[in-house]
Amino acid sequence: MYFRLFALVFSLSLLSCKLMPRQEGVSEKSINMNGPFVTPDWVKQTTIYEVNLRQYTSDGTILAFMQELPRLKALGVETLWFMPLTPIAKENRKGSLGSYYACSDYTSINPEFGTEADFKLLVTKAHEMGFKIIIDWVANHTGWDHRWTKQHPDYYLKDSTTGTFQIASGMDDIIELDFSNPSLRTAMIEAMKYWVTNFDIDGFRCDLAFWVELDFWKEARAVLDQVKPLFWFGEYDQLEKPAYGQVFDASYTWTWMHRAKDFYQQKRPIDSLYAILEAYDKVGDSTLSAWFTTNHDENSWSGTEYEKYGDMARALAVFSITWYGIPLLYSGQEIGNRKRILFFEKDLFEKGPDAEYLNLFYSTLTRLKKNHPALRAGDPSAKTYRLKTSAPNQVFAFLRKNGDREVVVVLNLSGQNDLHFDLIDSLVTGVYKNAFSGATNDFKQGTPFEMQAWEYLVYEK
Repeated sequence: MYFRLFALVFSLSLLSCKLMPRQEGVSEKSINMNGPFVTPDWVKQTTIYEVNLRQYTSDGTILAFMQELPRLKALGVETLWFMPLTPIAKENRKGSLGSYYACSDYTSINPEFGTEADFKLLVTKAHEMGFKIIIDWVANHTGWDHRWTKQHPDYYLKDSTTGTFQIASGMDDIIELDFSNPSLRTAMIEAMKYWVTNFDIDGFRCDLAFWVELDFWKEARAVLDQVKPLFWFGEYDQLEKPAYGQVFDASYTWTWMHRAKDFYQQKRPIDSLYAILEAYDKVGDSTLSAWFTTNHDENSWSGTEYEKYGDMARALAVFSITWYGIPLLYSGQEIGNRKRILFFEKDLFEKGPDAEYLNLFYSTLTRLKKNHPALRAGDPSAKTYRLKTSAPNQVFAFLRKNGDREVVVVLNLSGQNDLHFDLIDSLVTGVYKNAFSGATNDFKQGTPFEMQAWEYLVYEK
């Protein structure tokens, strides 16, 4: 949703030198937390790619985007998340085109984007190419002239002062639904089912999931997973709303995102990052963390990844794709877009000077994520260890390990050039290949490194 989410402040202990992840697998979800809800296996090695359809091509249509599928296939992303495809309300509209998140009909396609036939064709083609398709679902609220406002005004909360519909907090173009009304719940689930049965989508990214009662999501998932096993991706932070892990397969890492920004801009100690990672590790549910450096909200309202993280942006992207959990990319990252995209107007992404390099950068990492067993999420066999170095205040190094398959990541999270340090951890030993260059290195305890400011290294054993 188009507003800033603020992280809670946590008082946390520091991360130990060996960090073992929580048990994230399907077995834990089905036994301990989520009853019948099982995460689809394909989610465990997927990369989510958020599609801002309006701004993606000059036409801004479904059919125009379909021409991009071969390029995205080569990029290595698998799950395409489309921002809302539903028609946009006209009453109290923001800007000339309005917000995707002010829906006027849950069971129609926005004519700005095309037709039902267009989207059916795209989903069919995407499935043939190996993609999964999820759509943004905005359950908490609608626009002012949604058809329900006339047909079912009882579906909405009312403002006790004005007697009219209740405006969503801080956003006067949308009004809130009343989930204490059983008829509203039934209608909402039927609307969601429409997209599963008519278009064969593979899941939902649930906007402001924590603004909607948890028991509704339980009810919706129980019904819809009977139609087809789906991927449920909730917009909430595990640290703030851990109970929602009873339903959702993955959730946001807003707190990490904010802390990483503070680390870079305010020059906070590296231990402040470790404390947040430990906090996520201790949540105790089986929800997968989705790591990201930007998305539609962040880009438009807080600044691009380069505004927030500067020279650290690429190192954080490496972390997002290789740490345990699942990575999320936003439209334009792979072409080096460096401008804030307007939210309510037409405004195309632009290629940056490093577009060619970034395409190789992201495709290397996403393919490693997809194919390497050590990078599986939600797999108790895939372990994560923080590695010891002689530069603990500047270097974050970790090992991902699944049986005898290993990935080592070394990040210089400092502005120091020509940083010399040693790997002093006995966990890493043997011959490893640099994922980017293909060069091999024989590692053992005491292996020396030299890295430049904010440099990143990724090795596969």
